[in-house]
Amino acid sequence: MDASQQKMLLPNDVRKLLNVDNREIVELCKKTSVNPKKNSDGQIYFSIDEVKKLKNAKSSVITGDKKSALSVVSKPASQAVVNNLLDTLSKMETNITTSMTKIIDEKLEGMDDVVLELVRCKTENENLKNKVNDLNKENFKLKNTLNSFKPLVAGFYIKKEEENNILL
Repeated sequence: MDASQQKMLLPNDVRKLLNVDNREIVELCKKTSVNPKKNSDGQIYFSIDEVKKLKNAKSSVITGDKKSALSVVSKPASQAVVNNLLDTLSKMETNITTSMTKIIDEKLEGMDDVVLELVRCKTENENLKNKVNDLNKENFKLKNTLNSFKPLVAGFYIKKEEENNILL
């Protein structure tokens, strides 16, 4: 083998060195942006530097898998934290609702009395309107009666016949 062939590794060699299949090689190439080359015979090959990059990428993937396994182990603890936060939020919601209900009840407590007073005032207003109408009718009747007297001499008055124009 000459020096150029020693620096070329075929996919079969890469599979053996990294202990992976073709699909995993493709994934590692995507992660590391390594593009395999073709020789004059059309065979795909990798340089030694590219294989080192792929090997580093594979070891970081394995390390990442261990970290994800550790995160799975710590997941129940994080779930407990989430549950604790949800319980705290639920308690806060209950406290806010209770305090707001109390404040609104205190503010609206006197409203019943105000509504009753308003109804009483409205009824009284209607009664006074009816009384004003009755007094206007009586005033009109008295004016007609007064106009039915005609003055004579020396402060004497004579009553003439009333007309039936009185509104009742």
